[in-house]
Amino acid sequence: MKVILTEDIDTLGACGQTVEVKAGYARNFLIPRNLAIPASKGNLRAVDHLKTQKDLRDKKQRKEAEKLRDELEKLSLTAEVMTGEEDKVFGSVTNHNIADLIEQNGHTIDRRLILLEEPIKALGLYTIHIKLAKDVTAAVKLQVVKKES
Repeated sequence: MKVILTEDIDTLGACGQTVEVKAGYARNFLIPRNLAIPASKGNLRAVDHLKTQKDLRDKKQRKEAEKLRDELEKLSLTAEVMTGEEDKVFGSVTNHNIADLIEQNGHTIDRRLILLEEPIKALGLYTIHIKLAKDVTAAVKLQVVKKES
């Protein structure tokens, strides 16, 4: 079945592109989620309008993401963790903990946007990358310190 994508989908293609997919995938997933529309003559003519709308939306999101990036890069986060002998950290600092620290500073960030290769398990200063939009990534400083008891 031929469909026209209304959003960018990593595995299929870009917005406005006509792709061939299985009929069930189109009917049950893409079309109900407004990710694609059936490729008819009328819809093919409307592709330019879809692309224009998507470009405007992307520009607005990018502008907002750049503004948020500038605000986040001014932040310096401090995570206090419990430590044992020789400053060995109990547990770890995860993207969920970092999202909570950012929220305490007045910004709401989805934890899935925080790019950590693995949880932080040692004291020190780290640079955390947060993917805010397609080409916009913020670098936030995180200092992991010993919790004073």
